[in-house]
Order: sequence, then structure tokens, then C-alpha cells
Amino acid sequence: MLVNKNTLKAFIRKNRDQLFISTRSKFDGMTDGCEPCTDKSFRIAKETTRDLRYTLGIEGAYFTNSTGTARDFITKYEDNDFIGYNVSNCCGYFILTIKKQKEVA
Repeated sequence: MLVNKNTLKAFIRKNRDQLFISTRSKFDGMTDGCEPCTDKSFRIAKETTRDLRYTLGIEGAYFTNSTGTARDFITKYEDNDFIGYNVSNCCGYFILTIKKQKEVA
């Protein structure tokens, strides 16, 4: 099920100080396409002021802003340790997450 981009923006605003990112693929101008990344591990998402329209302030993230035929495909993501969103588009594929809260018995 696709998720609305506004839902993702709210997730980012609410969790800005605890976001993690995993870059799975990114655009490579040498091959004119998306290439898999060698390091797919989750790391703390750093803030950036570069291209805020396309990064939403997150280093390593890139959104297309749904102009023309480009589109962001956003779906829910969950594993044993993290919960968040998959984002894929013509520029790459990354996962934005937060750590799951540990339940206290």
C-alpha cells in the first residue's frame, strides 16, 4: 500500500532527532541509472540545508516532488529493530526509520 507524502513529512517532523537512513541504491551519472549501494546499513540521519525541496533536510534522501513523470513511491517498512518508510523513485531507493520502542514487561 502506497503512503501519502504528507504522512512521510509528518513522520520526519515528529522524529527528526531520532531518524535513521539506509541508502539501498542511488543514481549514478556514469551509467545513467540507479546502482546498488555497497553499504546498506542503517545509520543516524544527518541534517542538511542543501536542496531542501528535494532532501526535506535529510542527507542521503532525495525526493522527486512528483513533477512531470517522476514520482516517489512510499511504502511502510518494518523489521525486528526499525519501523518507518521505504522511498523509491528514479533517483534511488532508501529507507527512513526510527528504532522500535522496547516493550517493558
